[in-house]
Amino acid sequence: MIMFDRRLLQSFGWSLFLMTLAFTAISLMNLYSASYQIGLGYFKKQAMWVCIGIFAMLVISFVNNKLIKQYALYIYGFSLLLLLFVLVFGKEVSGSKSWITIGSFATIQPSELAKIPIILAIARFYDNDYEGVPYGFLDLIKPVLLTALPLGLVMLQPDLGTALTMILISGSMVLFMGVEKKLIILILAVVIGFSYPAWHFFLKPYQKDRIKTFLEPSKDPLDSGYNAIQSQIAVGSGRFMGKGFMSGSQTQLRFIPAQQTDFAFSVLAEEWGFMGGFMALLLYFMIILWILDTASRAKDKFSVLACFGIAAMYFWHVVVNVGMVIGLLPIAGVPLMLLSYGGSSTLTALLGIGIVLGIRMRKFPVQGQAVELR
Repeated sequence: MIMFDRRLLQSFGWSLFLMTLAFTAISLMNLYSASYQIGLGYFKKQAMWVCIGIFAMLVISFVNNKLIKQYALYIYGFSLLLLLFVLVFGKEVSGSKSWITIGSFATIQPSELAKIPIILAIARFYDNDYEGVPYGFLDLIKPVLLTALPLGLVMLQPDLGTALTMILISGSMVLFMGVEKKLIILILAVVIGFSYPAWHFFLKPYQKDRIKTFLEPSKDPLDSGYNAIQSQIAVGSGRFMGKGFMSGSQTQLRFIPAQQTDFAFSVLAEEWGFMGGFMALLLYFMIILWILDTASRAKDKFSVLACFGIAAMYFWHVVVNVGMVIGLLPIAGVPLMLLSYGGSSTLTALLGIGIVLGIRMRKFPVQGQAVELR
């Protein structure tokens, strides 16, 4: 016999759930248009990952967040093992050893999946140790290490885009909980001071080319500047209302690079115009706002930080991806969550939503009103 509290269903976040389903439908429609000329392989795989992700989202939403908090460090440790495994046995694509092959039909990217464990581990740290005052240098050693371990393994692959999002997400969580002003100044000084050796000794040639291209895309329009130029042409050609579904010339003639993954927003903007792009960004804004509202209603610091970290994950993916698509930021290889093709990115996005739904359902003391399931 299982005891089940009916208020879990009464408090289920139907708004967030339906917005998420709507976005997955938009994603599949966008992917179909972007890839149907080369076959439906991408579309079928993504449909499979969307189904798996929705199932996982529903399952984790019914897992008590206290249990997630209890096993947060174990989940984090397992993600580190996956990152180590991929360095040894992973599949190399475009110079980055980031994927693990599952049979002959699918691959997973542990670096994408590691974002949720990092969020949970940092939330667990603050839940145990936070004293209500701004943190100093010594206080931040633990959260910095929790970020630095997976970050270092991701940099070894190398995957600069994922590493960047990890820094932005964890940094947002740390700043949210409070940091001494003098420490912020010190961190900025270190970042600025580290930029010179990073440029000369750490960044690879193709990464330098991306930054140079961002500063002057027209300098090499047929090579390093090609991606940025074609993406901006596609976005601009959509104008106000777009060219229509499967009618975008840049998309259908396959001028847009990686149009099913990193540049999926270019496809949407070309076919549905400014209004389509605006509505997609508005939907992201509503999802992020809904997650932050859940954080404000949460009963404990762990839940607050977990929700805030997931909101930050969505926010930075949107900012970095859309910024690089329209030419405001360098191309960094960051997918647009829920819209870009990619099983690991989709699964990470939906697992994050599932955690938020679970926290939202448990904003009340769970007792009474239990029903028996036989």
